[in-house]
Amino acid sequence: MIIPAKNEAGRIAATVTAARALPGVDLVVVVDDGSVDETGRAAKAAGARVVRHSRNHGKAAAMESGAEAVRLLEDHADDGLQRHLLFLDADLGETAREAAALIEPVRAGKADMTIAVFTHRVKLGGHGLVVRLAGDGIQRATGWRPAQPLNGQRCLTRAAFEAARPLAYGFGVETGLTIDLLRKGFRVVEVEVAMAHRATGNDWRSQLHRARQFRDVALALAMREPLIMGSRAKARRRR
Repeated sequence: MIIPAKNEAGRIAATVTAARALPGVDLVVVVDDGSVDETGRAAKAAGARVVRHSRNHGKAAAMESGAEAVRLLEDHADDGLQRHLLFLDADLGETAREAAALIEPVRAGKADMTIAVFTHRVKLGGHGLVVRLAGDGIQRATGWRPAQPLNGQRCLTRAAFEAARPLAYGFGVETGLTIDLLRKGFRVVEVEVAMAHRATGNDWRSQLHRARQFRDVALALAMREPLIMGSRAKARRRR
């Protein structure tokens, strides 16, 4: 399991503790992505392996670092197993225990990637512009519209993760993952879970966060737009 984290000292311990209790989870890696608080120390005290970025590199880079750390730990393990990769947000707290529902379809061979759909919706400070941008873009690219396109709670096979690399930059990573895996024929399944994370507010930091999200999602879609347009042109020629 991999948990990208930045300045989550207040919640990371509860998230790690709940994650470590999940059935089948024997390794929790927290990627401390340039935190200026005690995130890394709190995660380690709760039982996680901690990878530290000296400065913030963004969510996608944290996910890649976490996946590489898991691979290196597997290489030194005696069991020879290749683990599936479960990604969780750092601020889930005790609700991280509900991630078992994401793992099961992948372990059973029914999905290559699962995406969480939160049944407990938090009130968001923005107007859903980024969500609509991602949803519209994924639908244009694949014909399918996920219920919560930006949800970062996902379980993937190692093969699916490698097929999606290099990951889309920053907060565009979920949009890129969904498009790239569906276009390559991987099975993507949504799973309802009773999770909840901290709501985004309306202060200037929250507004800046949403602006960065919008930028990164737009970039992920722009990078894939030639493929989207190419698919449409082929479809028109077939008609």
